[in-house]
Amino acid sequence: MATAFPLVCAGEAFEDLVFFGLPRVPAPGEELKTSSFLRTVGGGALITAVAAARLGTRTRVLSGLGEAGAATLRQEGVSVRNLRRPGEGHAISVAISTRRDRSFVTYNGVNDRLEPRLRTALRKERARHFHLAFMPKDCGRWAAILGGLRRRGATTSWDFGWNEPLVRDRDLPRLLAALDYVFVNEKEALLYSGERSLPAAVARWRRLARNTIVKLGPRGGRWVSAGLDLRARPPRVRVVDTTGAGDAFNGGFLHALLGGAEPAACLALGNRVGALSTRAAGGIRSLPSRAQVGR
Repeated sequence: MATAFPLVCAGEAFEDLVFFGLPRVPAPGEELKTSSFLRTVGGGALITAVAAARLGTRTRVLSGLGEAGAATLRQEGVSVRNLRRPGEGHAISVAISTRRDRSFVTYNGVNDRLEPRLRTALRKERARHFHLAFMPKDCGRWAAILGGLRRRGATTSWDFGWNEPLVRDRDLPRLLAALDYVFVNEKEALLYSGERSLPAAVARWRRLARNTIVKLGPRGGRWVSAGLDLRARPPRVRVVDTTGAGDAFNGGFLHALLGGAEPAACLALGNRVGALSTRAAGGIRSLPSRAQVGR
């Protein structure tokens, strides 16, 4: 039987090539030059796992990793189950980042074949909480898997990112209803709810999911459920790069949640970890330690 972890994060991994400090995202046909560049590892599952691990949560990652990614996680004290097979290329993502926004181009590599491997791997894992970070290709099938995890006593969360094809899956509402927590940013909250304004989206999310955590960037975070509408603002920091800030928020939030914190404290820690993560380029480099969060 596998060792039980408080938190297991499953999803895609990338080697990140980050061009940051740009005055704007280049227009078509335009070239911008910068002396600010970072080569690192990323992906929602990895960043969330490392953010929680630096705060003291014992964490495991299921993903398809390159050698650098697997080594980085182990250095951070995160347990790794690498689903990439010999000879398969790992994913590479290029990020073009300004102080307030970023754009990406990605080579998928092993991530094109990762989803069925994640389904198999999750059946063998034990955890208090499972956090998923990728776009599912069959929402109905994943809703059934989440039901199985719940019957084993685990809670679940998902951060889908921005994936327009997902709204065409008829079983998306079923998947949302099966989750304990759904993480979205403001644009994703509109996309997946089918609404045009945040107030209308919030009203719909109360019916779609048990708990929806809306990440609002510099305006903080919002926890929406049938009986709760709670907001919290982040601390002010000098922003260098916002890559991975939403996933860092997830890690802080889940660390607090697994520690038994009240909703306001979960939002506050998510906001703080997300904000502090923007002080340097890349999704992992400036994730705060427990001592830094305390200060």
